[in-house]
Parts: sequence; C-alpha cells; structure tokens
Amino acid sequence: MMETRGAASRESFAALTAEMDRVIDRSSANELGTLSDELFEVAALLEREAPLRRALSDPAADPDRRQALLDRVLGDRVGDRARELLRPAVRSRWSDPRDLTEAIESMSRLAGLGVAERGGLLDTLARRTGIGAGAGALDEVEDELFRFGRIVEAEPRLRMLLEDPTAPVEGRLALLDRLVGDRVHPATRRLLEHAVRSRRGQHLSRAVTELVELAAARRERYVAYVTAAAPLTEEQQERLAGSLERVYGHPMSLQVAVDPDLLGGLVVRVNDEVIDGSVAARLAGVRRRLVR
Repeated sequence: MMETRGAASRESFAALTAEMDRVIDRSSANELGTLSDELFEVAALLEREAPLRRALSDPAADPDRRQALLDRVLGDRVGDRARELLRPAVRSRWSDPRDLTEAIESMSRLAGLGVAERGGLLDTLARRTGIGAGAGALDEVEDELFRFGRIVEAEPRLRMLLEDPTAPVEGRLALLDRLVGDRVHPATRRLLEHAVRSRRGQHLSRAVTELVELAAARRERYVAYVTAAAPLTEEQQERLAGSLERVYGHPMSLQVAVDPDLLGGLVVRVNDEVIDGSVAARLAGVRRRLVR
C-alpha cells in the first residue's frame, strides 16, 4: 500500500487521487469503465517493461521529457481522461519506480469503483422518478467482492489456479467467468478481471481485500470483518455497527461470514485490531489455564 512508501510517493499519490476524484465527478459510468481498462493496461505495460518504468519515474530527468516519452509510447491507445491522469503522474516525483506502477493501478481501481458510484446516482434517480433502471451501487460491489474473496480463501486449489502466473491469462479469465458470469455488477466483474490479470505478484485474496476496503473508503467507512457462529439478523448487525462506530469514531461497513466452529459469540477485525469474543476462544482460554 502507498502508505508504506517514501514521502515523495505518498505526496504524489495524494495529488493523483485528488485529481481522480475530480475525474469521477465529471464522468459517466461508461467513460469510467473505459478509463479503468486503459489505466490498467498502462500499469501492466510498466510492470512488463522495467526500463520504461524507470525512465518515466527518473527524478533526474526533466518532467517535460518524461511526459514526451509517455506520449510517444502511448500514441492514441488511451483517451483524454487517461492522459489527464497519466501526464501529471509521470511529471511527479516517486520514491521508487514501482510506486508509479502501483499508483496507476490504484487509479484504475478507483475508476472501476467509480462505475458503481455513478451507477448508484442513476439508481437513486430511477427510484425517485420511476423511469429507467440503475446501473448498480458501490455497497453492492463491496459485498460481491467480499463474497468472492471468501470463496477464494476457502478453496486453495481454486486460488492457485486463478493466481498461477504460468497459466494462460485466457484460461484464468475463463475460470473466473464460470465462477461469476453475469451474476455480479459489471464493476465487480471488471475489478476481478483486472485482479486476475495483474502481474504484480500480489495474492488474489489480498487484492480483493484491498478492493473491499477501497470501496468502503470511497463511502468514508471502515470495514469491520465479522465472523459469527450463526447468521446475524439485520437488527443485530445494526447494533454491532453502532457499537463499533462509537468505539472507532468512524462509520462502519460490516462484512459478515459464518463459522459454526466458533460455537457462539463473534470475532471482529477492524484494520489490524482483532476482537475475539467467541465461545471457542473463551473455551481455549479455560483449557490453557487448566493445564498450567
């Protein structure tokens, strides 16, 4: 994550994210889908071509030369919105050349989530006017990503097949198609395809988790990963969310999974903090005290 990078990269990433917000605000869902794909392809190109990546992020090179190189390499392969982001990106300072690649891929993800954000606006309008159908919403995409991540974590063989860098990408995408088909929002499908195609060596489950958290952050929420022994009612989820919001001082997005082995109670993870109130944990504690 960019938060762990050098100061130059963090500053450049913050400026690029602010510009991405402005692009999302003035773009349609279709335009953002195209932008997401174009930025992903550029990030993939930089990942493949290390000399190009270094040349475009070289702090000793004149920013005008870096931008001119970018324009020559891209030609007419990307649209105006992609250029609005890529030109200032290569003119910025980066602590490490790979930070430029990561930043562009992050912008691709934000554009992909922007498809759901702009679609959510259409949904609201459709509900108010009774005219037309909406294109989805960001909370729907977050939930779909979370459920897919749970499937991948539970099936190591499936995860290996989807992550295998030696397997043809077409085969991995065909497997993804069999798993999700058209049963998810188009924004979810696009983001998952990018995650499967990514060459950055990131585990798929981690990439999906980052997408879930990014979707929550777009709605200015923290993600609370909740594991319960049995499904929680809507009322229970509302009470839990309210309690966590009071503790953390921040709105919460709950992602709930069920694990009967807990026997009862809950395990909650927010950021790096884990609250284990499960019956299984309490029994384990009792057993440890008995054997002392």
